[in-house]
Amino acid sequence: MSVKHLLLIAFLALTAACSSNEVVDENLSESQLYQQAQEDLDNKTYSSAIAKLKALESRYPFGRYAEQAQLELIYAYYKNIEPEAAKSAAERFIRLHPQHANVDYAYYLKGLASFDQDRGLLARFLPLDMTKRDPGAARDSFNEFAQLTSRFPNSRYAPDAKARMVYLRNLLAAYEVHAGNYYLKRQAYVAAANRGRYVVENFQETPAVGDGLAIMTEAYQRLHLEDLAATSLETLKQNYPDHPSLVDGAFVPREEEADNRSWLATATLGLIDTEAPLPPGQTRASQDVIKQYEDAVEAIPEELQPENQDDSGEAQEDLGAEAEGNNDDRSWFSYMTFGLFD
Repeated sequence: MSVKHLLLIAFLALTAACSSNEVVDENLSESQLYQQAQEDLDNKTYSSAIAKLKALESRYPFGRYAEQAQLELIYAYYKNIEPEAAKSAAERFIRLHPQHANVDYAYYLKGLASFDQDRGLLARFLPLDMTKRDPGAARDSFNEFAQLTSRFPNSRYAPDAKARMVYLRNLLAAYEVHAGNYYLKRQAYVAAANRGRYVVENFQETPAVGDGLAIMTEAYQRLHLEDLAATSLETLKQNYPDHPSLVDGAFVPREEEADNRSWLATATLGLIDTEAPLPPGQTRASQDVIKQYEDAVEAIPEELQPENQDDSGEAQEDLGAEAEGNNDDRSWFSYMTFGLFD
């Protein structure tokens, strides 16, 4: 970000902070407050308009301009880049005036506030990819526009709300694709397959469906689920023959096969490898248990081995005779020292 952008942001923040402390004249009548608030809105001095509209509502809660002031307060908060305040004011108006003739406008502004929540001051100057950001506000906006279009299908704001819902749906689908590609890169193939399937099942008629099928195909191939991989690939070929993952009709994975060799094996081109690759179905823990068992078997004395236990009586007689022979062969020095130096 350049220095001029930082200075502009600091100036706007300082201006908003200073203007929000405006003191409204207590001697103004209801009509004067409303008129001055309208002038502030026309001049785009939204902080001043907010102060006057709040004063109008608190001083004349049952006046002729009270309900209109509540509606315009939502708009002033929205234009002043205060999305949370705008949504709170919209929810309050909807709760207090559910049958108001212009309640659809409150629904619309509530959706707009969530729609622009991630497009704050910084997003106007930075090249941010909205499909890679947290989709929470986008989901909220989609749901709020959906309420507007379902409750007021003939509203003057419904066409714009529907167009924004199409955009938001594509954005949410693209976010799921980014998540699926991330899981592929991290070798979390089950999670990647689930993300791809979620896109295919829940975001039909969006450009991301082809990407979801490609993620499913690659994840299933890595998991060696050949039937599922073949089904996903065939669906991708039939519906998206020009998808980037298809080259001359053949599927090209997005991520290369993971190289799990140690750094020593990579540096020596595999001539020196610290650990041999595991056979299918085994883990390092299972190999350790097998090794411990094999070491324990080797530590059993030969005479106690199962194949030498067929005739236990003869074995004991042989051992006794061997012991007697050893005693007879002991030297006089061994007898004198009680065998301490034998």
